[in-house]
Amino acid sequence: MSVYITDYVSNPDIEEIVLPGLITQCKETAEVLLVWHQKIDSNYLDQFPKLKGIVRYGVGFDAIDLDAVNSRGVVFCNTPDYGTDEVSDTAIGMIMSITRGIVRYDYFCRNYKRNSWQENTITDLRRSSQLTIGVIGAGRIGGSIIRKAKSIGFVVVFFDPYKDRGYEKMLGVDRVDTLNGLLKISDVVSVNTPLTNETRGLVGKSFISKMKHGASFINTARGEIMVDVDDFIEPIKSGKISGLALDVLPKEPPENKGLISAWKNREEWLDGKVIINPHTSYYTQESYEEMRRKAASNAKIILDGETPYNIVTI
Repeated sequence: MSVYITDYVSNPDIEEIVLPGLITQCKETAEVLLVWHQKIDSNYLDQFPKLKGIVRYGVGFDAIDLDAVNSRGVVFCNTPDYGTDEVSDTAIGMIMSITRGIVRYDYFCRNYKRNSWQENTITDLRRSSQLTIGVIGAGRIGGSIIRKAKSIGFVVVFFDPYKDRGYEKMLGVDRVDTLNGLLKISDVVSVNTPLTNETRGLVGKSFISKMKHGASFINTARGEIMVDVDDFIEPIKSGKISGLALDVLPKEPPENKGLISAWKNREEWLDGKVIINPHTSYYTQESYEEMRRKAASNAKIILDGETPYNIVTI
């Protein structure tokens, strides 16, 4: 029995605790793969004749050819149940930064005159209790955002067609039956869905056009849920969108053009309305270690011939 770590983890100290003596560098004998960024396709799988299972560090599996995996009778699992608080905390931080004008004030006050320091207020700011946060996707992370935003005092609604009726009663917030209905009433829209054929390219010009005038958009989920960040340029300039906060992008790292170029160059028309993070909302030292520990534990379950957690099917 042995486990092969494909990439990224150069010091498998955490994995060795869970899998003592089971980490191998031999592809021919490996029965389970622990995968970070490695692309998994038929050619790669051909190197592992004894493979029984693959466990991905993290949630997304865009680089995994599930058809190739399933055709070999190999089980594939991801590791979604880590970093929930980290991602939801990031989303809440972005919501607060936008709704309280924190980044915009930081941008503006660099040029304030001494005699007008406190007079330069952003006049469109509103009390939290007067703002509606619309959450798309009420799973682990979306549900955590809902609870935290509600505790601050925001009005919170969500849209999730995959949650059973009555789920809203457990969360103590209102459910909106359609996506368009949520966009129409939300002052801040936070997207928290997995990347699927249904959600890929969900956020584009049509989506933005249906948002409430002056609303803000937050994405701490998957970058390819958005068609193109440049779709936000004209809405920001016109005031249709008042704030944009992204932890993920359709292409990472991004090309230095359009909105990204304007953001990098601190162009005046943005005036602090755009926040971009480098896909790090999941990270703390604790969540990083938790992810590796849980992935290794699932690999051990596969080695033991038991049914692992978080099996992904087509």
